[in-house]
Amino acid sequence: MTATSTVITGENFVIEVFNDPYNKRIRIEDIRGNVYEALAKAEEIALHSNADKLIVKGRNEQLIPLLEHGFQCEAVIERFFLGSDCYFCCKYYTYERRNSDSFTKEDTMVKDVQSLEKNSGLKSPPEEYKLIFVQKEEVAALAQLYQQVFKIYPTPLHDPAYILKTMEEGTIYFAFTKGEEVVSAASAEVNEFYKNAELTDCATLLEHRKYGLMKILLEKLEEELLARGVYCAYSIARAQSFGMNAALHQLGYRYRGRLTNNCYIYDKIENMNMWVKDLSFQEKI
Repeated sequence: MTATSTVITGENFVIEVFNDPYNKRIRIEDIRGNVYEALAKAEEIALHSNADKLIVKGRNEQLIPLLEHGFQCEAVIERFFLGSDCYFCCKYYTYERRNSDSFTKEDTMVKDVQSLEKNSGLKSPPEEYKLIFVQKEEVAALAQLYQQVFKIYPTPLHDPAYILKTMEEGTIYFAFTKGEEVVSAASAEVNEFYKNAELTDCATLLEHRKYGLMKILLEKLEEELLARGVYCAYSIARAQSFGMNAALHQLGYRYRGRLTNNCYIYDKIENMNMWVKDLSFQEKI
C-alpha cells in the first residue's frame, strides 16, 4: 500500500494527485486551469481508488467552486502558495469516515491550550542531551525512536531506508541524543517551489518528555527554514495530544482548523489540528 504522487493533465486542467491507500484518502496538492473539470477528475480518482476521503488544497479563488461541489473547508494555511492562502477542503464517501465522537471534547482542549501563556524563553536540557542535525549515520537510531513511540504512523518512519529517502528529497531532521540513543526528534518537510514547510514527525520517548526537548527542536527547525527563505511553517498535530498542541501554541503557532479522521496514527485513525506560523513575523512570546 505504497503512497504515490502523479501529475494528471486534462484538456483544460492540471492536477497533482497524492494517492494514499494506507490512509484511504486522495489528496489533490494543487489545481491549475479549469477547477470544475479538475474536481470532476479528482472525484473520479477517489471513487476508483475506493478512498473514504478526498482532500483538495484549494486556493482562494477556488474556494467557492469547492463549496459548490459539496466540499467543506476544514483548515487554512496562510501564505502556503508562495504567499497565497491554502484551504484544506474535504469530501467524504462513508458515514464512518465523516463522523467523529471526539470533536466536542477536542474543541474544549483547543480552548484550554489557547488559554496558556506563551513561552518567554526555552530552558536548556541537562548537558547529557546533545542536539544534532541528523545525518545518514543516525538514520537507524532515528527509525528506532519512531518504532518505539508510534504503533502505527501515516508514513513508514520505522524504515531507515524511507527516512534516508526523505532526507535526500530535502526533509530536515533535528534530534536530541542521550548517549548512543536518539530520544527526541522532529522534521521539516520543505516545499522548495511554494516555499512552505510542514513541521512533523515529532516524537519523544516518554521518560524524556519533562525537559521540553520538542520545543527546542521546533525552534531549531524554524531557524533553518528562515535561513533558507521559507516563512510559511505549519504543523498538523494529533487533536487528542494536549502536550503537542500546547507546545505549538506556546511557540506562537495559531490554530487554523481540524481535519476529521485524517490519518492512522499512534494506534487508530484520528482527527488532526492545524497550526500555522508566519516565520517572517517575530511575535514576542
